[in-house]
Amino acid sequence: MDFFKTQIKDLIATITINRPPANALSSSVLKELSCILDDLENDDDVRVIVINGEGRFFSAGADIKEFTTISSGDEFSKLSTFGQDLFNRMECFPKPIIASIHGAALGGGLELAMGCHFRLVSKHAKLGLPELQLGLIPGFAGTARLPRYVGTAKAAEMLWTSEPITGEEAVQFGLANHAYPEESLLEETYKLAKKIAQKSPISIQATIELLNYPKTAEFKDVVKREAELFGKVFTSEDGKEGISAFIEKRNPSFKGI
Repeated sequence: MDFFKTQIKDLIATITINRPPANALSSSVLKELSCILDDLENDDDVRVIVINGEGRFFSAGADIKEFTTISSGDEFSKLSTFGQDLFNRMECFPKPIIASIHGAALGGGLELAMGCHFRLVSKHAKLGLPELQLGLIPGFAGTARLPRYVGTAKAAEMLWTSEPITGEEAVQFGLANHAYPEESLLEETYKLAKKIAQKSPISIQATIELLNYPKTAEFKDVVKREAELFGKVFTSEDGKEGISAFIEKRNPSFKGI
């Protein structure tokens, strides 16, 4: 594996994103994660999965430099759809997946975390969807999932200002279950994971299916339209300017085209 470290102990599989310094999510990273899930799905020694990040961050977002290698809106939409399908698979995965977030989960990193069944955070972690800062929009179902957790008004504020919230605020708004000091986050994550691992895998799988029942065709329509707009926005002049400004470490100048 190039981008992840995987460890299995006490019926818990830990998938650690290991792509320093930001643990950015490129298409190759997402494909490798999909392959790891293939292996874990039918592994009887795994009942719970924990996803965390190596180094300073859980994941600071998508790989912006990769965007410069994509030339068409259709390609951007395909990337968006692949990420959406992967995170939807995670949300419906027959084994619980817990995101253990320290440092930051931003952009695609937060979308990955929202694809997990629930999130545990360090108190001072930063969680947000700052894509509009680059003249872009989320592409991995962030616009569909974030309002389900924090409400439409708070989601709008987070999207339009690009301002993240802290781990403690994430708990208050319902985006995360618990916030801990960073030094005890993983320990507390494993405590909870071990409790879940003691339950019947059959009953866990049944409840995962039932918890996903409220997801209607309307959700699928939203994320399909998100993928279409993801491609359109990325090929706009503002989208190109936002990516260039990020790489050149300057403030973007958006013109609305």
